[in-house]
Amino acid sequence: MALENELGIPDEAIDLRFIRSGGPGGQNVNKVATAAQLRCDLKLWPALPERVRVRLRTLAGRRLTSDDVIVLSAQRFRTQEHNKRDALERLGEMIAQARIEPRIRKATKPTRASKERRLEGKQKRSDVKKGRKVSHDW
Repeated sequence: MALENELGIPDEAIDLRFIRSGGPGGQNVNKVATAAQLRCDLKLWPALPERVRVRLRTLAGRRLTSDDVIVLSAQRFRTQEHNKRDALERLGEMIAQARIEPRIRKATKPTRASKERRLEGKQKRSDVKKGRKVSHDW
């Protein structure tokens, strides 16, 4: 499997099975196992940095089993080859996303000028609303 090697995943960490696809498709769907189920076992991938592993678990969400295995199902296409490629590409995108280091937010306080601008805007709005009031001099 060439694409796994491009991603840097060891072959033993990837398990690819073909299952019957659901949905419309008539006789082809009932007879041929075209949907791809890709399982990536994170325990069998020791070279994966821990920080990437943690983000990958978060990104996987429901697709992560309690055994630390990411399960992706691909059944958009009518052929095994297309679905296999689709599952591998989706896993690659997930890994690429996990490798991106998130920016750490630095807490800042609003400047004095920005506070003044905000209060000025509120006062202008208040004046506009006051101008709409109907005064009755009975």
